[in-house]
Amino acid sequence: MLRRLIARHRSWPLAAPFRISRGVKHSAEVVVVEIRQGAMSGRGEGVPYARYGESVDSVLMQVRAVAGLVEAGATREDLARSLPPGAARSAIDAALWDLEAAASGETVSAALGHGPLQSLTTALTVGLDMPERMAEAARSLAGAALVKVKVDASRPEAQIRAVRRHCPDARLIVDPNESWNIDLLRTLQPVLTEARVDLVEQPLPAADDAALAGLGPAVPMCADESCHVGDDLPRLRGLYQVVNIKLDKTGGLTEALRLLAAARADGFRIMVGCMICSSLGIAPALQVAREAEFVDLDGPLWLERDHAGGARAHAGLLSPPKPGFWGEPVPLALRGAR
Repeated sequence: MLRRLIARHRSWPLAAPFRISRGVKHSAEVVVVEIRQGAMSGRGEGVPYARYGESVDSVLMQVRAVAGLVEAGATREDLARSLPPGAARSAIDAALWDLEAAASGETVSAALGHGPLQSLTTALTVGLDMPERMAEAARSLAGAALVKVKVDASRPEAQIRAVRRHCPDARLIVDPNESWNIDLLRTLQPVLTEARVDLVEQPLPAADDAALAGLGPAVPMCADESCHVGDDLPRLRGLYQVVNIKLDKTGGLTEALRLLAAARADGFRIMVGCMICSSLGIAPALQVAREAEFVDLDGPLWLERDHAGGARAHAGLLSPPKPGFWGEPVPLALRGAR
C-alpha cells in the first residue's frame, strides 16, 4: 500500500524564556513528519539544533531528500543507512514506529516487551539567570524530587547554591552546557560535594573531553554533547560515568535503544533527556526513559500550550500522553489533526 510523507515546520511559543550558557529560546521550533498509509498514519517530531549545524530548513531538506524512499516502503533500518543521526532521522523514525503500531495492532510498548507506560519522575529545570532570579525560580519548585540547574562560567558557585537553598531535598543535576574548562571544574569539586550534586552534565566542550582523564570527579560526569550514538562510547570510557540519550542526537528511538544496550554493556549509567519540544517529541523517548536512572523530559512543560492529550506533570511526576496519542494502534480517522 502506497505511503505519503508530509513534513512541516511548527513553532511552539514558550511560557517563559529558556536560557542556557549558549543562548536563550523563546519558542520551540520543530519539524513534524506524518506518514500516511491508507487509513493509518504515524507521526514524529524532531528539533533542529544549531549546536549540531541544524536548522529548520536543513532538516526539512533532509526529510524531503528521503521522502521517496520512505513512501516506497523503507524500513527504520533503511532509514539509518540513508540519513545521519539528527533531528530529520528522529522525526521520520518516530513516525515509522507510530505507523507500525497502527498497522500491527500492537503498541510500541508491547512490541518492545513492556507493559503500558507509567508516570515517572522528571527533572524540572531552573534556567540560567542571575543567582537571585534562579533562587526565585527554585522556590517555585520546592518539593520537586529532581531539579536541573543550568549554569555558566560566570558565577556557577552562586548559581548552584541559590538553587540548593530553596530545593534542600531535591536531587540536583548541574548542566554547564560545555561552558566550563578543566581548571574551573577542578576548583568546583568541593562546591559540588557540599551542595550534594548528583550529576554534572557536559561541563567541558566536547572537543576537550580528553582533559577529564585522571580527574577522579567527586560527582559523576555525564556526556551529553559528547555522546550521540553507540559508536561514541569507546572514546568516553574512563572520562564519563553517565551518558545522556536524546532522540534528536541519536536519530530516533531505533538508535536510542541500541545506544542504551551498548552503554549498559559498557558499564555507563543512563540519563534520558530531550530538547525543548512538544509532547510528540518526548512520547518515543519515554520508551527509553523507563530504563533510565536520570530522566530529564520537561521540554513540553516549558510550552505556553502543548498538544491536547499530551504529557502532564505535577511536582515533577510526569504522566505519559493519553492513549492513542503516539505508538498505539489508532486509525487515522480517530486521530484527527492531533
